[in-house]
Amino acid sequence: MPFPHRTALTRRLALVALGALALLPALPAQAVGRIADLQVIDRDSGETLPIYRHQGEYWIAGRPGARYALQLGNTGGGRVLAVTSVDGVNVVSGETAAWEQTGYVLAPWQRAQITGWRKSDAEVAQFHFTALPRSYAARTGRPDNVGVIGVAVFRERYEPPPPPYPPVAPMPRRRWEPGSGEFGSAAPADREARAEAASPAAEARAEPRADAGAQATGRAKAMPAPAPSLGTGHGARESSWVTHTAFERRSSSPDEVIVLRYDSRENLVARGVLPAWEPQPRRPLPFPDAPATGYVPDPPH
Repeated sequence: MPFPHRTALTRRLALVALGALALLPALPAQAVGRIADLQVIDRDSGETLPIYRHQGEYWIAGRPGARYALQLGNTGGGRVLAVTSVDGVNVVSGETAAWEQTGYVLAPWQRAQITGWRKSDAEVAQFHFTALPRSYAARTGRPDNVGVIGVAVFRERYEPPPPPYPPVAPMPRRRWEPGSGEFGSAAPADREARAEAASPAAEARAEPRADAGAQATGRAKAMPAPAPSLGTGHGARESSWVTHTAFERRSSSPDEVIVLRYDSRENLVARGVLPAWEPQPRRPLPFPDAPATGYVPDPPH
């Protein structure tokens, strides 16, 4: 299983994966995200938890006591940084989560599992679903954001190589000015275009876009967050090896923010996310009967 990189608090250092890369050309089912995608794996059953969309939000039903892993995938050809939080806590540093903090770096097309709270370069404490008061966030005095998983995705800054020779500035186009006996340096159409771009009318045309963006930001901040009753505990230690690498973000703001909320199945039914009755998937048994004696009989005609 590949392990991800992570950036340090300087925004420059990151952990390098020691495992092999997984080349996956297509977005897997039951995932959310575009630049990177996120799945949640029940480690006790091996099941990829179904993701339910409800009123514009994504939800999963956690099973109390079950260990789980966050499976992150880089869907593009460049490296990305995934600053990852559970219950409002950075899974690497343990800080109250913020965009500028440390995170995991995924190589192009890499898929990796985060199985717990990072304790060192070699060890994590397992994620497991538990009651809110026993969650790691609540036990460290931060219960307000229990019940949500977040991934802030940053693309890497690309510095193009310098040109082999200094660029040569093109000669300006000149036109004949009738009656002047000399060439002018710009066409009247060019001067008119520049004048129009600097006019108050052009500035007025640009203003509605900024207003629309501000209104959209205001709407996003106004949406209330639910208060789920299932949280993530600080479980047993297990090995998880990582090292450091350099990573420079293309922007101080994330290129994508993935939000996935969770609660128990009973609470999702109460919220209206799931129907009151939902058929459970059939679970075939490998040895449903007593050991057979003899050999394989023919099927009936």
